[in-house]
Amino acid sequence: METNILLESGTNELEVLEFVVGGNHYGINVAKVKEILTMQPITPIPNSHPCIEGMFMPRGDIITVMDLFSILGFDHDMESDSDMLIITNFNNLHIGFHVEQVLGIHRISWNEIVKPDVTINANGSGMSTGIIKKGNKLILILDFERIVEEICPETSLKVSELEELGERERSDVPILVAEDSPMLSTMIRDSLEIAGYTNLTIKANGQEAWDMICTLKKNNGVQYGVKLLITDIEMPVMDGHRLVRLVREDDELKNIPIIIFSSLINDDMKRKGELLGANAQVSKPEIGDLVHIIDGLVGYGQ
Repeated sequence: METNILLESGTNELEVLEFVVGGNHYGINVAKVKEILTMQPITPIPNSHPCIEGMFMPRGDIITVMDLFSILGFDHDMESDSDMLIITNFNNLHIGFHVEQVLGIHRISWNEIVKPDVTINANGSGMSTGIIKKGNKLILILDFERIVEEICPETSLKVSELEELGERERSDVPILVAEDSPMLSTMIRDSLEIAGYTNLTIKANGQEAWDMICTLKKNNGVQYGVKLLITDIEMPVMDGHRLVRLVREDDELKNIPIIIFSSLINDDMKRKGELLGANAQVSKPEIGDLVHIIDGLVGYGQ
C-alpha cells in the first residue's frame, strides 16, 4: 500500500486507516500497515492461540493471521465478500489482522486524538490508545502492540537481555523519557533502573516532555535536568518526531542526545529519524540494545 504520508518529517501529523470489526469503527496508524489484501485462504496452526486463525504465504513470506473479531469479543461465524486482511509491520513482526471492512484513510494531527480516560483504559489495560471523532462517528485507534503481546508475550520488551549485563554501577545522569503507554513506561523505568540508571523522568507524550524541557531552559537548568532524551514515535498531542524536530531546531537544546525507541523502526521511519537528527533509533523489544546505546551516549563507566 502506498500513501503520501508525511513527506515532511516532524509535522505532528499521521494518517489513520479506518476499518470495521463487528460493525464498529477502528483505526491503525498507516505507518504500521504494509498492505491490504482481500481475504486469503488461511492454513490453521494446530494448538495455537484461539485468536490466531492460522497463516498464509504471499510471495514466499509466512504471515500469521490474527482474528480481530475474537480479540475484540465479536462473533463472526461467516466470512463476507468485504472481509479483508490488514498486513502490518511493527516490532520487527509481519502480522495479518482479519477485519470486516476497510473504509479509507484520514490524515489528522496528533493533537486531534483524545487519550482514553481511566474508565476505558484502567491501569493501561485497555486496547485503545486514542479516539478520533469524525462527524457523529468515533474511531478507536487500537493498541496493536498490546494485542500481539497478550497473544505472544515473547514479543514484549526483552528484559531477560539485561541479565547479560551483570552487576553495574549506579548512574544519576538525568534521562527524560517520552512514552504514552503506562505499561511500557513502567517496564522501561524498571529496565533502565536494573541497568543502573536511577535518575529518570517519564512523561506521557511529546508535549509534556517539551514543556518540561522549556521550563528547564527558562530556569537555566536543561544541562542539569536532561542529559539524554528517549522518545516513542506514536503519542497523542505531540508525537516523537515533532519533539525531536523542536529540540534540534533550538540552538540551546540541539546538542541533547536523542534516542527514538519505538515499535515503528522500519526503513522509512529510520530515514525520517535520521533527517530529524536522532542520534540512534531502536526497535522497542530490544531493551538490551537501548541500554548499550545509552551507555555510549552518556559515557557510562568512563
